Amino acid sequence: MRIIGGKFRGRKFYPPATKWPTRPTTDFAKEGLFNMLNNRLDFEDLVVLDLFGGTGNHSYEFISRGCEDVTYVDQFIGCVKFATQTSKTLEVEDNLRIVRSDVFKFIKTTPKIFDYIFAGPPYDLPKIQTIPDEIFKFELLKKDGLLVVEHDKATSFESHPNFQEDRKYGKNIFSFFQTID
Repeated sequence: MRIIGGKFRGRKFYPPATKWPTRPTTDFAKEGLFNMLNNRLDFEDLVVLDLFGGTGNHSYEFISRGCEDVTYVDQFIGCVKFATQTSKTLEVEDNLRIVRSDVFKFIKTTPKIFDYIFAGPPYDLPKIQTIPDEIFKFELLKKDGLLVVEHDKATSFESHPNFQEDRKYGKNIFSFFQTID
């Protein structure tokens, strides 16, 4: 895992390889995504939610670029431990709230509202199609907020009412959603 921009640019971290349940976003795909986000978002003012946080890759990228309020959610204890240790290494514990929870339970119970939500679920997650529905049902996204769901070609969100566009980077696809008035 490499941080590609901001004050931690170039820093590398090595998650344990044994029984690791993640599929980290490639540097190529992450760089493409953040190039788009640079033109759309003011990182310093964002309240960010990183669902299926895994290594914490996206959380650290936002903090590196000036975001001071990031919530990371994952249910796998190994991921949570790695994210906790990495936040200590980077000395960003005040900027990162790490939550060990099932993502769908978290969505239903959090009172917080976010400017930007990233969901990087396992591509074969049976409930992957329901992620945008749950986000909008529980009103977790601010009015002008942005939801991005990472997936592969086996999943399409184009018929979702809040779908805006998708971008492909190799095998990674990012689908963008916004609240519709």
